[in-house]
Amino acid sequence: MLGPLLAGTVAATVSAEEAKEPSLYDRLGGLSAISVVVDDFINVMVVDDVLNANPAIDAARKKVPSPYLKYQVTSMVCKATGGPCAYTGRTMEEAHSHLNITLEEWQRMVQLLRETFNKYQIPEKEQEDMLEVVYSTKAAIVKSAEGSDDAKSE
Repeated sequence: MLGPLLAGTVAATVSAEEAKEPSLYDRLGGLSAISVVVDDFINVMVVDDVLNANPAIDAARKKVPSPYLKYQVTSMVCKATGGPCAYTGRTMEEAHSHLNITLEEWQRMVQLLRETFNKYQIPEKEQEDMLEVVYSTKAAIVKSAEGSDDAKSE
């Protein structure tokens, strides 16, 4: 009598899991796809004239090796999108507070990120879901008076 009851419980659990939408991590293609996009994004970002016009950002680019930055950002994106990675880096505020990032610089970073997403033909829903993750860090990163606007403002 317990057998049919357990079978029904297992079937209900499997059905609930099947109905659940895959994680953003899975929808982005997992760690390999995330690492390729992050690699390209960092390559574009570290040489950007708008971002490097900020002396603090330029100095940080020269101090922090790109491979390390790529590793940390890949781990952070993996973790934030529901993947199996552990992010052990600094908080967004610890990593960015000394850079005095302006709203204009934030907007430029978002533009470069969108261009990278488009280059890899990431579907619009996944782009928007990923940008929600990015926007959640804005208050910790943007330190100009203008940066206190709506968190989704680009």
